[in-house]
Amino acid sequence: MISSAQLRIPATYMRGGTSKGVFFRLEDLPESCQVPGKARDQLFMRVIGSPDPYGAHIDGMGGATSSTSKCVILSKSTQPDHDVDYLYGQVSIDKAFVDWSGNCGNLSTAAGAFAIHAGLVDAERIPANGQCVVRIWQANIQKTIIAHVPVTNGEVQELGDFELDGVTFPAAEIVLEFLDPADEGESEGGASMFPTGNLIDDLDVPEIGTLKATMITAGIPTVFVNAEDIGYTGTELQDAINGDAAALAKFEKIRVAGALRMGLIKRHEEALTRQHTPKIAFVSKPKDYVSSSGKTVTAADVDLLVRALSMGKLHHAMMGTCAVAIGTAAAIPGTLVNLAAGGGTREAVRFGHPSGTLRVGAEARLQDGQWVVTKAIMSRSARILMEGWVRVPPETIQP
Repeated sequence: MISSAQLRIPATYMRGGTSKGVFFRLEDLPESCQVPGKARDQLFMRVIGSPDPYGAHIDGMGGATSSTSKCVILSKSTQPDHDVDYLYGQVSIDKAFVDWSGNCGNLSTAAGAFAIHAGLVDAERIPANGQCVVRIWQANIQKTIIAHVPVTNGEVQELGDFELDGVTFPAAEIVLEFLDPADEGESEGGASMFPTGNLIDDLDVPEIGTLKATMITAGIPTVFVNAEDIGYTGTELQDAINGDAAALAKFEKIRVAGALRMGLIKRHEEALTRQHTPKIAFVSKPKDYVSSSGKTVTAADVDLLVRALSMGKLHHAMMGTCAVAIGTAAAIPGTLVNLAAGGGTREAVRFGHPSGTLRVGAEARLQDGQWVVTKAIMSRSARILMEGWVRVPPETIQP
């Protein structure tokens, strides 16, 4: 029998960077959803409105893009010297699954702000005015993120004049530090941010051929290829790729080949349930182009151009975790990203993406013959869009 009353679950709808998501405190979730499993996945899918064969998310909080089909859980941290545990779920739009394999760098910004809003940061750690340093444990990838959140009169300052390409209105700047972002646990060797041990590999892609590729696990597992090698210039906007089924199929073949080579999956079929990672991105040397907002980006404005795909579509700007991968790879001489930026040693790059430009820094060094990165840094912003309760049918979380 179908119940007439919906469940009311406290939730906050937030923008973080160039993404949006529904945020929950762990303690506010129904008991069956406070632990990993089918009930939690079912809840998140119903909240977002997935799976949706219409690709519109009319009956949910999602926005029918990879940037807006996200849910987040925060709780008091179980880790020493951390304030909160942050768990991120990427909800598929048209398929019935939630991908827990990676982080969202953009929503990491909102995680720091939400932690304060939700009372998860000890009061003595929040200044009356200034910067609140929120120590975040990213539970998906077991890494530390430090968010420097501006505070005024003891509350998060959301409004300001910081502008972020891909976001319509200015807001207060939040600086993020991704500490030790290389995900050694994903690598075959277990000790290098480059799973194959190489800065550049020859990647054999069925039906496409052999491509030069840099495969890195900093921020998020990412496969970088040269734009020119796959028939692009690096200046493309979303419409040039997302409406081209053959192009999207080609990128998926490259992504799957990279996932296999990086040891992220063992069989081709596993890629179907691991759509969030690895990311696939293509790079090129600086060129003039007009961004999606109509703003002209000149070659002199940037060090290189990068376009990246998320959940099978070209991203409208740049994923925060992929920006970490870009900054890290750019700091290491000899990677495709570094070469596109002109080569040599560098601590920061400004790259062009479909919505404009973004600057990201990374501290990398050669240690015992292997490259290590101590941290990556970038600025984002976050804002609460709505708070209250989300409602779902009670049958959603029943076995």
